[in-house]
Amino acid sequence: MAMAFKMATMGMRVTDECKNSFMEMKWKKVSRYIVFKIDEGSKRLTVDKVGGAGEGYDEMAAALPNDDCRYAVFDFDFVSVDNCRKSKIFFIAWAPTASRIRAKILYATSKDGLRRALDGIHYELQATDPTEMGFDLIKERVK
Repeated sequence: MAMAFKMATMGMRVTDECKNSFMEMKWKKVSRYIVFKIDEGSKRLTVDKVGGAGEGYDEMAAALPNDDCRYAVFDFDFVSVDNCRKSKIFFIAWAPTASRIRAKILYATSKDGLRRALDGIHYELQATDPTEMGFDLIKERVK
């Protein structure tokens, strides 16, 4: 446990690939979501999966493993009450119950560094199972 804590507090390096993928999603709308993972060996945050512009929330949720932690960003497009097209970016910290304690600690302590590197996130969700990040919760947050 002491080793896991020591490694977790060292922090992860957010790669340029992560930052560039996020900026392309945010500004160019080339993707709908990005899933990030921590490479424990290199202590770097990397892109695990990028969902195309035509993919949706269900595909993003399906890209999250049942037994390991991940971070995800999802670009939610909607029409506001005044009939304007809008977009809000959600940050999801995914830590399923079945994941290892070491991974949970590592992801929990690295989350703020990634959030700071990805400028333009509007909402954050933390989830341990799919019900805590359902699409209804996303829609409710933007009201």
